[in-house]
Amino acid sequence: MNSLPQSLNLYLIGLMGSGKTTIGKALSEKLSYRFFDTDAVIEQAAQQSIAQIFATSGEATFRQLETQVLAELSAYRRLAIATGGGIVLDRQNWSYLKHGLIVWLDAPVEDICDRLQGDTSRPLLQGADPQEKLSALLKERRHLYAQADLRVSLSAGETPEDIALRILAEVPKVLKAEGERSG
Repeated sequence: MNSLPQSLNLYLIGLMGSGKTTIGKALSEKLSYRFFDTDAVIEQAAQQSIAQIFATSGEATFRQLETQVLAELSAYRRLAIATGGGIVLDRQNWSYLKHGLIVWLDAPVEDICDRLQGDTSRPLLQGADPQEKLSALLKERRHLYAQADLRVSLSAGETPEDIALRILAEVPKVLKAEGERSG
């Protein structure tokens, strides 16, 4: 089942609520990789929730922590890493992401809204119309997400395992295409 080179990390990018953590865990199990969620690592290191970091220190501080965590994780191999939705905003982060295979989980905004209904842990959604805010974030970030090595369009009803298997089926094609481009 493992069709990835042994030294490759898998980075999942996409909007908040697109399933990066859940699908990342499924991928890590199928690949026998270790799994990390950058948001969870930040919360552990800061001993605060993401919402608390935003409230007390601001988004800029959070983004600095995010870059530090990504830099540390990218030094390791055989990891499946779920990133924060905004990690693509910082050019420096791309230098770390490019060391692995970047997968964009592209979920419809409506599905994400359904999934996040009642979730109060997302600072960028607080006090906003969630669908409007998510649509604005996607519009702002779509060109960045599109730089991923692999775009996976998600549809309601697929299980994380189904999606993980779909990703793993596409990876050899992406690696072959990259090898042909660089070779």
